[in-house]
Amino acid sequence: MKNERYEYERDGLAIYERSFSIIRSEANLTRFDALESHVAVRMIHACGVVDLAQHIEFGHQFAQHARHALQQGAAILCDAEMVERGVTRKRLPADNPVLCTLRDERTAALAKQLGTTRSAAAMELWHEHLAGALVVIGNAPTALFHLLEALERGAARPAAIIGVPVGFVGAAESKQALAESSLDLPYAIVRGRMGGSAIASATVNALASDAL
Repeated sequence: MKNERYEYERDGLAIYERSFSIIRSEANLTRFDALESHVAVRMIHACGVVDLAQHIEFGHQFAQHARHALQQGAAILCDAEMVERGVTRKRLPADNPVLCTLRDERTAALAKQLGTTRSAAAMELWHEHLAGALVVIGNAPTALFHLLEALERGAARPAAIIGVPVGFVGAAESKQALAESSLDLPYAIVRGRMGGSAIASATVNALASDAL
């Protein structure tokens, strides 16, 4: 193509490869094993913040448990539609079902009944799917708190939890509660206020692509 005004990389694969190379050269990933490093790079790529590496925390062999769950066909339970839509279906190793109940017709009434947010109430509709699932919370701290309360009351245990809600109210606290929970659940969090749907779905995609 002639008379191009700007010079820039146009090859999509080359852009990805260079991006990951830059992240690996600039981020301190030494405390992660190979699979965790792979996931952390994708999380950083999703937000463009290399310093995210110092806030990422994996607990109780999260990456191994989450990857195995995906390979076994585990359901992926998402707190927000942006998380659900960010999961790349073609990468999933076992045609895993991806579920978000935020817009379920029962959710609004449940939220009013329980005196909580719709995001937290939507989690009530997960119970039949929770056992062995991969839970992905990228938006709502209330959903993560509500999930922990349900698990402490005896709800079925998921295989692993991606807990990266973003925000200024409850986000840091909900992630700390997950990390400090006596339930010893495999988890991935981003300490503090940072997080979000893009990071959450990128974490799933990294685990899925590595599982193929």
